[in-house]
Amino acid sequence: MTLDLRDEPATVTPGQSLSPGVDDRLGKPRARRPRPALGRLIGPLLLVGVWFAATGLGWVDERTLPSPGATWDAASRLLSTGALQEHLAISLQRAMIGLFFGIVAGTVLAVVAGLSTWGERLVDANMQMLRAMPILALVPLAIVWFGIGEEVKVILVALGVTFPMYVNTHAAIRAVDSRYVDLAHTLGLSKLALIGRVILPGALPGWFTGLRFAASIAWLVLVVSEQINASSGIGFLMTQARGISATDVIVVGLVIYALLGLVSDTLVRFFERKALTWRSTLQST
Repeated sequence: MTLDLRDEPATVTPGQSLSPGVDDRLGKPRARRPRPALGRLIGPLLLVGVWFAATGLGWVDERTLPSPGATWDAASRLLSTGALQEHLAISLQRAMIGLFFGIVAGTVLAVVAGLSTWGERLVDANMQMLRAMPILALVPLAIVWFGIGEEVKVILVALGVTFPMYVNTHAAIRAVDSRYVDLAHTLGLSKLALIGRVILPGALPGWFTGLRFAASIAWLVLVVSEQINASSGIGFLMTQARGISATDVIVVGLVIYALLGLVSDTLVRFFERKALTWRSTLQST
């Protein structure tokens, strides 16, 4: 394996801190502002307020968009029968399995293409061609290949997750500061030590960015796959509701997917902050 890292000049701007969390002008640790998790709920709560106003003031017909109260009543009915919990558990299982395989595949391919010249030649062009193909357009072909069981839904989610993980991780590996690579060579680190102690840690910010994209794409692909030849899941529940024009149940499904997207993104951001405590960014000021 040969390392093929592009040399890119790195500059330090005046006043920039040379160590994480330290003000180089005062020589004292910078006070970090609290980042309450509840602060992220301001936007969604504002959106719900607009929803209340639009339906309550008659701007939108409730037959087109049920009010939050009607949606809550529909969710309560589904919870009381146990249908919502059952379908939600199945959707979560499909999404988590697809995410796992997609994350592993995208990361491994990115490492191979990012660290090896031959890997770049063999992998990157193929990944760029496949990335240009709409995942959802592959649904009919995937059904022909894998049938209509659980496998096709998990495979579609894994495919959708693989590409953002690959693109962001590959770009992050290629963007590792060449000064750190030169320093590692000066210290006599082996190639494996260079990869494990310099390149992969330096690519972690890009990897987490890809993970945020992947988590949202997983729910997008899942909702479509569950509406095609499915007998369970939140997407199936929405398809059934569409057949009887139960728009309140459809909106319940949409709200659940939106909440799952918010929760997954919040979890990724949380683990990103824990894993990248060494990094000083605008977010930490």
